[in-house]
Amino acid sequence: MKTISILGSTGSIGKQALEVAERNGYKVTGLTANTSVEALAKNAKKFGVKQVAIADTEKYKELKDALFGSNIEVLAGQEGVVKIASSGNADTVINSIVGIAGLLPTVSSIGNCKRLALANKESLVTGGSLVTNLIKEKGTELIPVDSEHSAIFQSLQGHGDRKVKKLLLTASGGPFFCKTKAELEKVTPKEALKHPNWSMGAKITIDSATMMNKGLEVIEAVHLFSVSAKDIEVLIHRQSILHSAVEFCDGAVIGQLGVPDMKLPIQYAITYPDRVFSPDAPLDLVKIGTLTFDKPDYETFTCLKTCIDAINEGGLKPCAANGANEAAVKLFLEGKIKFLQIGDLVKKATEMQETHKNYNLEDVFAADKAARKLVFDSVLN
Repeated sequence: MKTISILGSTGSIGKQALEVAERNGYKVTGLTANTSVEALAKNAKKFGVKQVAIADTEKYKELKDALFGSNIEVLAGQEGVVKIASSGNADTVINSIVGIAGLLPTVSSIGNCKRLALANKESLVTGGSLVTNLIKEKGTELIPVDSEHSAIFQSLQGHGDRKVKKLLLTASGGPFFCKTKAELEKVTPKEALKHPNWSMGAKITIDSATMMNKGLEVIEAVHLFSVSAKDIEVLIHRQSILHSAVEFCDGAVIGQLGVPDMKLPIQYAITYPDRVFSPDAPLDLVKIGTLTFDKPDYETFTCLKTCIDAINEGGLKPCAANGANEAAVKLFLEGKIKFLQIGDLVKKATEMQETHKNYNLEDVFAADKAARKLVFDSVLN
C-alpha cells in the first residue's frame, strides 16, 4: 500500500495526484491547500486523511467547521503545512505548492519521508545546494515531477556511470512563439493565459508565456542532475510530445515521449522504479505526424537568458530571479504592468543581487524579499 501526502492538493498537479491516488488505491494521509476550503474539505473526507492544513490562516475556522464531527486534524498557516510535510505519516510527500512557499515544506519533509516527489521547482531554484546537500545527508529519495525533469530522469535509468554529454530540455514556446517584442507590447493577461498544450495554474502559464518557466527548469536541472548550464540545450518543441531527452557521450539520444498529461510523471514519481498500468489515452505517433524543434529567441524572451546567467553566477542570483518574477507576474495579472516588463524587472533584480556563494535559509528568504521589494518599488512608487 502506497501512502502519500499532497502539498498543494487543490492546484492542477494536486488534483491530478489525487486522481492517480484514487485509481491506484493509494492511501492519502495528509492534504494542504492555499485558500480552497471547500475542495480541501471534500477531498479530506473522500480519502479519509489524518491531517489537513490551509495556508491562509483566515480560512481556518471555515475549514474547521466544514470538517466538524470528523477525526481529521485541522491545521493552518505555514506551520500547519510544514507539520504535514514533516509528519512522517506518508512514505511519499508530493510537493506541488506554487512558488517559494514550497521551500520550507520541502526542507521539512526531507528525512521524514522515504521519497519526496517534487513538483515545486522553486525549492531547488531558491534553496539550491541547501536542499541537495540535505537530501544527501538524510537519505530521502528525490524524484522530479515536472514533465521535463521526469523525462530526463527516466532517460537516465539503466545507464551505469551516466556518461552524459548534454541534456535536451524541451519547451512548448507558450502562446507567443515567433512573436516579436513589438507584437508583445500590448499582450493582455487573458492572451498570455492561453497555453497551446497544457492546462496549468495561472502563474505557471504566465511563466510559460515569458519562458521564465524554462529558465527556472534550467536552474532546477543543474541541481537535480549535477550538470552545468552549458550542458543543457533548450529546444522549442511545439507539440509537447518529446518531454526531454539526454545525449550521451557516444552520440546516442534517449528521450521520453508521451501525450501532454501530468498524471504519467506524477504516477512514475510514486511507483519508481516500477511502472503500473495507466488508463489514460496512449500516444499515437501516426496521428501526431510531425515533431518540430527550434531554437529559443533569447532576445525577445529575456527571462530565459536571465535565469541562465543567474545559475552561471550562482549563489542567491537564482533566488532573486524567482522572487522578482513571482512579484512581477502578480502585478501583470492585476493589470499593473505590461507583459514585457516582467522580463525587465526580473533582470534588474537579478543584477542587483549579490552572489553570496555561502548562504543559509535566512539568506534565501532575505534575497527573495529584497527582489520582491525592488519590483514593487519600481512599479508602485
